[in-house]
Parts: sequence; C-alpha cells; structure tokens
Amino acid sequence: MKIYTIGFTKTSAESFFTRLKEAGVKKLVDVRLNNVSQLAGFAKKGDLPYFLKALCGIPYEHRPELAPTQEMLDDYKKGGGDWDDYELRFADLIRQRRIEKTVPRQALDGACLLCSEDTPDRCHRRIVAEYLEHKWRGVEIVHL
Repeated sequence: MKIYTIGFTKTSAESFFTRLKEAGVKKLVDVRLNNVSQLAGFAKKGDLPYFLKALCGIPYEHRPELAPTQEMLDDYKKGGGDWDDYELRFADLIRQRRIEKTVPRQALDGACLLCSEDTPDRCHRRIVAEYLEHKWRGVEIVHL
C-alpha cells in the first residue's frame, strides 16, 4: 500500500498536477482544516476538485479529521510555537481520534494527502502518513 503526500505552495499548477498524474495517484485527500486557501488559486475548495478530475482523472475528498485543531494551528503559526511541541500535540490528537480505525485503509490506498506546506518535514500530512504507516504496517510513504 502506498500513501503519497504533496503540498501546493511554492509550486506551479503545472508541476503540482503533473506530479500527481505521473505518480499514479488514485485520489487526493485534502487534510487541511480549512480548504479555502488563497495561497494558491488552484488549491481552493471550489476549484481543486474540478482541476483534479479534468486534468488527472483523480477524485477529491476532504478529511478535516486528519487536520489539527484551529487552536493548534493558531498556537504554532500565529503564536510562534515550537515545531516539536506542535508535532507531539498533533500526534496525540490523531492517536485520540483513532484515525487508524475511523479512516478505512482502502480509502487511503494509493491516495495522496494534501496540505499547503511545500515540504513534508514540517507539515502534519507527514505525521498522519507516518502514524498510519506504524499502525497499518505494509505502508510505503512517497512524498511528491
């Protein structure tokens, strides 16, 4: 089983959609709490599902249960919080949510987790993928 991850900032629409298509992604799973971002026009709630289907034949799904809470985001981004603290808090949250039980494994097989950060090292999509890799076994993570 493969779980892909991708961010949309600091990239062009052409590069973004080409990477998804060439990787063979089966579905894009938006793990942002708020999917109305203005950081990249092609990633807005109303446009992204259309572009994915039209350009790549990939369906879209929004799963905010795989996102941090607004309080966590505000503490980290607006409050100048520490990444290590944020990572621990978010990992604890998804453990409490039992995402390995509430999100069907088949829903993420071949899917790509989307968030805004351009690299996975300081993004919650990596934490979600690594958590599921540990819980489900046999998961390969591919960062696009």
